[in-house]
Amino acid sequence: MTVAEQFVAEHDEVVFVGTPDGLEARLVPAAGIEFRTLRATGYDRSRPLTLLTSSLRIALSTITAWRWLGPPRPDVVVGFGGYASIPVGLAAVARRVPLVLHEQNSVPGLANRVLSRWAGSVGVTYEDSSALLRHPGRAVVTGNPVRSGIFRADGASGRRALGLPADALVLLVFGGSRGARHLNSAVLALSERLMGIENLHVVLIAGRAEYDAVIAALGEPGMRRSERLHVVDYFDDMGSAIRAADLVVARAGATSIAELTALGAPCVLVPYPYATDDHQTTNAKTMVEHGAAVLVSDSELDTKRFGDEVVGLLSDQPRRASMAAASAALGRTDATARVVEMARNAALRRTGVTAGESSD
Repeated sequence: MTVAEQFVAEHDEVVFVGTPDGLEARLVPAAGIEFRTLRATGYDRSRPLTLLTSSLRIALSTITAWRWLGPPRPDVVVGFGGYASIPVGLAAVARRVPLVLHEQNSVPGLANRVLSRWAGSVGVTYEDSSALLRHPGRAVVTGNPVRSGIFRADGASGRRALGLPADALVLLVFGGSRGARHLNSAVLALSERLMGIENLHVVLIAGRAEYDAVIAALGEPGMRRSERLHVVDYFDDMGSAIRAADLVVARAGATSIAELTALGAPCVLVPYPYATDDHQTTNAKTMVEHGAAVLVSDSELDTKRFGDEVVGLLSDQPRRASMAAASAALGRTDATARVVEMARNAALRRTGVTAGESSD
């Protein structure tokens, strides 16, 4: 959606295609961008019949997308993975519309692996992922686009909004838009140890689906409540929340990592163990290799190591500063512009005009 908003800001006509039950179904129309839906789903390897039903659904959606794409044909189709991009990408190939892809994760998903056979160029977040595409030579390292609001983040306003003292040591924990049950429970189990750290305030963004369970758990016998433990279901200004934190504990999704590195945040990453091809672990390892993060597996959340890593970092300001610098070095503030440029170049090649030339 970030790239779509940039095209709109540059006065281009944009049509966003997604699934009717995805987050984009709410966010895209709210941003004033035309939104069309396609039925496209993956398949469950434990249920072979779903391969047939998902293939049929994609085939029917491809026919629908083919009708949408012409005539008149769009100048370019940009796909960001996800099952909805498969029928649109296939329709683009059939209509001879330039196809550009972007892969946000370290391990390309099925949609981009399939479509990269025909794509003129593929933007990647991690250089190493190029080798997993059909034509590695067509890959361009762009970074992962980040919402423009992230770069306007202000730590002081984030602290005020969250009710945190200006001089507090702050630990921020979040698991994504829906939260992360295991991460939430692990932090609650560690809360007594954390509250033993002077002037530490913990912000746990539990997720709307998990908030009630976290509040209920806090009321259980033996659970220590504290005014320095702040539990919220959702926080709209994530950039300012990250800016407000001295240390972040989070899952290792591509969007989270892009925002953390854009803001130069030191972090403990706990990859979601059921991510496709375990790509979150690969995402996190890249951060670790550059000194920007510590990786703790989901299976270690209930062990002493998780607590030792978090508490150790909270008491080691020089190490956090070093990690923050490494994180900022990985962040790309121009990723959105790079993807837009890649798409424009693909459209210009179609017309025989190269970047920097005029069609007049």
